[in-house]
Amino acid sequence: MYDAEQLTTLAAVVAEGTFDAAAQTLHVTPSAVSQRVRALEQHAGQVLVLRTRPCRPTAAGEVLVRLAGQRAALDTEARHALGQLGGPADRLPVAVNADSLATWFVQVLSSVGDDVTVEVHREDQDRTAQLLRDGTVMAAVTGDGRAVQGCRSVPLGSARYRAMASASFVARHLADVPLGASGERRRLARALATAPAVAFTAEDALQHRFVTMLGGGAGLRRVHHVPSSSAYVSVVAAGLGWGMVSEQEADQLAPAGVLVDLAPGSWLDVPLWWQRWAVRTRALDELSDRVVEVARSALRQAPVAV
Repeated sequence: MYDAEQLTTLAAVVAEGTFDAAAQTLHVTPSAVSQRVRALEQHAGQVLVLRTRPCRPTAAGEVLVRLAGQRAALDTEARHALGQLGGPADRLPVAVNADSLATWFVQVLSSVGDDVTVEVHREDQDRTAQLLRDGTVMAAVTGDGRAVQGCRSVPLGSARYRAMASASFVARHLADVPLGASGERRRLARALATAPAVAFTAEDALQHRFVTMLGGGAGLRRVHHVPSSSAYVSVVAAGLGWGMVSEQEADQLAPAGVLVDLAPGSWLDVPLWWQRWAVRTRALDELSDRVVEVARSALRQAPVAV
């Protein structure tokens, strides 16, 4: 058995990033934190945390950080079952990609009870699974359907993205390309690869994937990064570059003439999954049920050929 106090201390070091910060959070001395982590490493027989800045868990450390969080969740669940009220609320740290958070996931949050504290970590759908692995979150909307160790994976559907730009951008960079013309996909791919693009972050690969899907082989020449969902669409509409815009936003802005569909009839479908800890608690089960319910009405449920 692993010592609960030592597990909590390891989790605090990883969450806070340093031994000193963990000591402040736990109201103990840095020496006590160091002794607890060392004792846990001796018991596990391997290094659990890398003493970098910030501190990072090893693969074994990730397992025990998850264990610490699962124990805390089960302790809270038992307290509720025994009618021991007045303690801390159920804590549900979750990771959600920006587009989901800006659209359908808001409906999920609106149904959370007053006895639950939700901590939302915004991260790209291709990176949210890592927050599950290192124990930062209990559940995540992710683009990776392979279940993380100790987790369950449930398909949610696919989010559709369309290549969009402003009319002024099209006039400047794509005037010689017949948009939507049959047989011109490779030509459009080459034009998009050389024209300025807008991505959410450096990890956002949707633009590159779309160009590749059209038949382009080279990388994008110039990419602007705008890590805000609302600002992202505004920047694309302002003409800084072309970008992949969610179907919901594209349907609103294209008819009004704010954005132009660069490849009518072509799009990128991004499958999403809900991954959650396998350990069951009332709060996590209720949140998961609500996520699946909302997502399956908001997202596309069957792949459609491009």
